[in-house]
Amino acid sequence: MAHQLPAENTPFIGRRREVAALRHLCARSRLVTVTGLGGIGKTRTALRAAAHLADGFADGAWLVELAGLQGDDMLVHAVTTALRATDHTTRPQHEVLAGHLADKHLLLVLDTCEHLVEACARLTAQLLRAAPRLHILATSRQPLGVRGEELFVVAPMSVPADAVQLFAQRGHAAHPGFELTARTRPTVERICARLDGIPLAIELAAGRLRGEQPEELLARLDDRFQLAADEPEHTSRHSTLRTTIGWSHELCAPAERLLWARLSVFAGAFSREAAEEVCADDALDRADIGRLLTGLVEKSLLVREDDGSAESAGRMGARGGPDAEVPLGGERFRQLDTVRAYGAEWLRRLGEERFARTRHLAWCQEFAARGEAAWFGPGQTAVFHATRRAHAQLLAALDFALSTPGQERAGARLAGTLWFYWVGCGLLGDGRYWLDRALAVVPGLHRDRLKALWVDGYIAILQGDARAAAAMLTECRAGALRSDDDRAYAYSTHRLGCAALMRDEHATAERYFRASLTSYAELGEHNSNVMMARIELAMALAFQGDLASAVTLCQEARAACETHGERWAKAYALYVLAFAAWAGGEGEEAAKLAEDCLVINYEFRDLVGVVLPVEVIALLWASGGDCEQAAVLQGAARGIWGRVGLPLFGSVYFNAPHDTAVALAREGLGDQAYEEAFERGASLGLDEAVALALHRAPEPLHTTC
Repeated sequence: MAHQLPAENTPFIGRRREVAALRHLCARSRLVTVTGLGGIGKTRTALRAAAHLADGFADGAWLVELAGLQGDDMLVHAVTTALRATDHTTRPQHEVLAGHLADKHLLLVLDTCEHLVEACARLTAQLLRAAPRLHILATSRQPLGVRGEELFVVAPMSVPADAVQLFAQRGHAAHPGFELTARTRPTVERICARLDGIPLAIELAAGRLRGEQPEELLARLDDRFQLAADEPEHTSRHSTLRTTIGWSHELCAPAERLLWARLSVFAGAFSREAAEEVCADDALDRADIGRLLTGLVEKSLLVREDDGSAESAGRMGARGGPDAEVPLGGERFRQLDTVRAYGAEWLRRLGEERFARTRHLAWCQEFAARGEAAWFGPGQTAVFHATRRAHAQLLAALDFALSTPGQERAGARLAGTLWFYWVGCGLLGDGRYWLDRALAVVPGLHRDRLKALWVDGYIAILQGDARAAAAMLTECRAGALRSDDDRAYAYSTHRLGCAALMRDEHATAERYFRASLTSYAELGEHNSNVMMARIELAMALAFQGDLASAVTLCQEARAACETHGERWAKAYALYVLAFAAWAGGEGEEAAKLAEDCLVINYEFRDLVGVVLPVEVIALLWASGGDCEQAAVLQGAARGIWGRVGLPLFGSVYFNAPHDTAVALAREGLGDQAYEEAFERGASLGLDEAVALALHRAPEPLHTTC
């Protein structure tokens, strides 16, 4: 069973009856919305219930965090990405998502819906209609208003029982010398009652025990609430929480308050390095950021996340240097939604919102540039994991840039720089969305637009959208000539060769590829795109009957990739070499090459790079007499092609291995048995299909975002 629920960083206290009741409600209703005021514990309660329910869903429980999304149009992309519903076609994202979930028995947790309530209502209604076995558990300060929705209201913690236990646990974490005793209990009970049993307010107060005794803490609270007593809404629990957060804000040092406000521009978790880059300036010394972050953690205003995943061991070269290191795992931080919103309010009051978001955008651009430079090298896998982890930050930066006058070019630059992420990591749909959006608001012949054009054209080719691809690449090439942008000229020429290759115009493709390789050499370009140009030239030659030259080119490209530690382009060289080995009667070598290709591209979630070797493996099985398994694998391949675009690009030549395998399998099985086996394969998911091709059991899927 696959699932993506976060581990709990702190003990879950109390709420046993609430969790049991919520589990029961989710079992009988397909849409349950957990409501309550900010800081009341909606997310923790929902996630604890989801963790208990996950084993009852064949396809597990999946969390989508919505707090960092800035607009309605980002919702579907966020859900699609969280569910790994990879799709390379030009279909609308809501159709992709509905198709992905149609036959799933799955619990979808949508966390923090209130700022997107109308969009969440529309999407949940659509998905529940499309997927009869889907259940949705949402958290929101207000109901979604969808027919059939059941509401579950989270109340404050019971005082004194659970509330005192929470205070004691968080208080001991802040100050290990603190113990709940007969002397301190009455004071703690009064504190918890004063805070109306609101968990976040209790945690913030407990965090003050590092420097104060419980009696002092109660006195300060009483003073703070007395000052707030004249406010019109002071009797409400919302006011209790806001007053407590405001009190925590006042007790912070000025530098801590400023950092708190600036950190609100981050969407989701962030690293200390990112905080230093975005938040440090003359008012906040970079050397002090680590100490200030620790101070905010100690005050329960930040949550420290220690990532112990396998990716932690990887490194991504900084500023293009292979030896400079940026840690991918380890210490990361996250603001709770209510605390983040308070910080964002102060950022606006300070008049710094645009300044901070511009700094965040600049950090994202630098991050993407480092990833682009390191993509051709031994850190390629680390780049993949690091960029997936920064996904929410990158999208927030793109949305800000492309909706803010004066920042559009920076948005186009970021969208183009991320070509390696969109193309190499299975996010063609996301890339097309952002690049289309950038091109719509960024006119002219400057480098940023020209790069966005060739990257968008490249993606359109892979999606099978030939007309759009030709228009963008032709515009880019013509614009590059007029503006003397030799780099854009080389890349657009290269991708026009790809378009010709997909149309089976092999001689034309060969001319484009040779011209682009000449241009790359003159520019001194040596990267994954150059390797791909060599491999694609090899394909054009192979399709014209010159298999020997194609093999030589791919062997050279493979050797160059291995020298630099590059894996993604190398996988495509392995694909061509696998087909050539099969054609030469070397079945065992062909199988090894195809399987190695599949392993690499599956790791990067590159669906084009996954399905091509799957087709070759099916051919090898059919050639070896294992016709039933070949037919099953072909069915699985057709399912993957449905998420890529036009099967085998509509190319007669790319389709040749497939047609050969079909003929062999049909001859061995007969039409009816072939169709039955094919349909069994068509029902397999991506993970199951890859496991079948590699003769493995499906591995559990772990999120890297």
